[in-house]
Amino acid sequence: MQNILFQYLIWHFFDMPKNILRAWRDYLRFNLNYFSVLLLLKTLFSPWRRYKVSYGKGFDAGRYFEALFSNLIFRVFGAIIRSFLIVIGIIAEIVIVFGGIVAFFAWLVLPGLLILGLYHGFRILI
Repeated sequence: MQNILFQYLIWHFFDMPKNILRAWRDYLRFNLNYFSVLLLLKTLFSPWRRYKVSYGKGFDAGRYFEALFSNLIFRVFGAIIRSFLIVIGIIAEIVIVFGGIVAFFAWLVLPGLLILGLYHGFRILI
């Protein structure tokens, strides 16, 4: 049977930091999955929403260039939208990394801040 103070210290400095790191990892994985960053990179120059204009049968120069230009526009539009989503996903990932760092170190210094606050509170009263 351990002293309750030792149980608290083990919980605060060993058990919870593991849980915080695990939750942080899960947030990072969720963000990558939510924004589908890897899939967007793989399909960067695919047509937007798989829109595609058929070239038709036979050769008609007007129809050929119309289909070529339309398909090019769909691919460029898809690349622009996907690039925008990739950038948003990476920015969100960076925010989660910094937020996780702040949360992790804040958790570790909370007992010290509590003791410091109590000390200064009693010092003001006396």
